[in-house]
Amino acid sequence: MADGLELDRVLWIPAGLPPHKSLGALSPAAVRLEMVRAAIVSDPRFEASTLETERPGRSYTVDTVRAVRTRLPDAELFLIMGADQFREFDRWRAPEEILRHAQLAVMDREGESAERLAETVLGGHEALFVPVRRVDISSTAVRGAVRQGRDIGGWVAAGVASIIEREGLYSGA
Repeated sequence: MADGLELDRVLWIPAGLPPHKSLGALSPAAVRLEMVRAAIVSDPRFEASTLETERPGRSYTVDTVRAVRTRLPDAELFLIMGADQFREFDRWRAPEEILRHAQLAVMDREGESAERLAETVLGGHEALFVPVRRVDISSTAVRGAVRQGRDIGGWVAAGVASIIEREGLYSGA
C-alpha cells in the first residue's frame, strides 16, 4: 500500500480501546504496540504511534484522524483499511468528518472487491482503491492457529511470533 500510494511515511496506530471489543478480549496495549513495532521494523517509512494507546477511553477513528490532522496540518492524509472494514465504514462514528480530514485508501481483502462496495458505502464520496499484493491473513486466523498450536511463522514477522509466544497470547490458557 505504501508503494502504491507513494507514501513517504505510514503511521501504524494500534487501537487503544476499540469500541467493538471488550477489555477481556484485548491484549494489553503495550504488548500490541510492541508487536506493531516488531512487524514494521524493516521499512524506514513505517512508524508506530502511541496516539491511541496513550489516550484514555474508547478509541474512535474520527478522534484519531482529528489528532493526526492537528499534528500534521499540511500533510496529505490517507486512512488505509481493508475491504472488510470499508464495508462497515458508513456505520463508524462520524464517517463524514473522517472523510473531511483524510482520503480513504482501500485494499481488497478476503476475496471481496472494495471497489464494488464503493457506491453503497460512500454514496458518492471518493476512495482510492490501490492494487496490493493480497495477503489474506486475518488476526482471527492467527489467533486460531496459536490456540491450535500451529506454527504462525509464515504469517507474522519473527519478532511478532516471539512476542506472542513470550506473552502466551491467544493460547486460550
